[in-house]
Amino acid sequence: MKALVDLRPLRENRTFRRLWIGSTASGFGGQFGAFASVYYLWDTTHRAAVVGLLGLAIAAPLILLSLVGSAFIDHVDRRRLAMRCTGGQILVGAAMTAVVFTGVGGVPAVLGLAATASALGALGNPARRAFIPALLSGQRLAAGLALNHLSFQLAMLLGPAAAGGLTALAGVGWCFAFDTLTFGAALIGLAGLPSGVPASPGRAGIRAVRAGLAYAARTPAVRGALLADLVATLFAMPIALFPVVNAELFGDRPEILGLFTTALAAGGVTASVLSGLATGRPHPGRLMLTCGAVWALALGGLGLVALGPRVVGTVGTLSVVLLLVAVAGAADTWAVVARGTVVQSTTPDAYRGRVSALEAMVGEAGPQLGNLRAGLVASATSGGAALAIGGATALAATVLIAVSTPALRRFTVPDEGALTGSDLHG
Repeated sequence: MKALVDLRPLRENRTFRRLWIGSTASGFGGQFGAFASVYYLWDTTHRAAVVGLLGLAIAAPLILLSLVGSAFIDHVDRRRLAMRCTGGQILVGAAMTAVVFTGVGGVPAVLGLAATASALGALGNPARRAFIPALLSGQRLAAGLALNHLSFQLAMLLGPAAAGGLTALAGVGWCFAFDTLTFGAALIGLAGLPSGVPASPGRAGIRAVRAGLAYAARTPAVRGALLADLVATLFAMPIALFPVVNAELFGDRPEILGLFTTALAAGGVTASVLSGLATGRPHPGRLMLTCGAVWALALGGLGLVALGPRVVGTVGTLSVVLLLVAVAGAADTWAVVARGTVVQSTTPDAYRGRVSALEAMVGEAGPQLGNLRAGLVASATSGGAALAIGGATALAATVLIAVSTPALRRFTVPDEGALTGSDLHG
């Protein structure tokens, strides 16, 4: 089994290679846009509540439009839908750039445009994601998903620092401009995809939404994979607690706070580079459950460190904290790849857009709700207690899912081109 990331999807499939390059460029640019939005709101108002509104502006349309989009995503030309949404995001990016350079609209305009961009992403991203299983299958599907996550983790690791440098040199408006330009690369990648309307049963509308939800609910492997991802982020998402733990352990030092996110991304990048160890395994469901348990244990352990006595000094404590955060980031990366392998290789093309929308909603809403839970628990207890309680709860929920969903444990990656098998049901 190869340890390093499997590059065969890029070498062997020209269409996937174009899609990946476009998505990678756009994802990197997206980090510039995300940084610029936060920086602009804070620099303009110096009010944390206004910055917090950005999260609501992004999350609300994402959840709503994921459901609305699933009503028709399997009944339209997905390539056309993805390209139109990307074109809309280019216009939004240009408007963001104009707001910053002209001063017209200010904070309300940035919040409204961020919500619009989120809505377009909620419609376009599942359509684009649904093409990957059509281009790749078997272990190459797992490898393709790992490559996608590698580009995401690299963008998270490098993008904010590069955006900060560009802002310092030229101003925050150029971050929005760069983000807008990179959407052009995504558009080029989408142009090479096959067009056509999937052969989906039924009609678009609320019945299509119910049919997609019913498919996910009655397919144990899909249901178990989505639930395992949801409980991991809902109960143990740590990002909102990083400032709290930094204050509890290190006196609220900003230079140390930045290391938390860096460690999380570094763990994810390391796991992505070594994703051959994950994508070559025949039972991604078992891998996902194992990584979910490791995620919970690492973050629960971080909570215990925050609660415990300081016996190794500041440097020693920081080393342990960053190691645990990096382990959590690595476990999350492999779990996401395994989840995508199970869900996408199980779902027939007729339902793939709707299930991709549901998967995206779980992947985006789970962390947002998890950060909310973490903040509420920490406000009543402490950052360390919130992490310890969350880790223990996530671990218990993961074990429960593993015991109650044998189809997820038994799931085997189909042969190249195959999508059938008794492991999909029962």
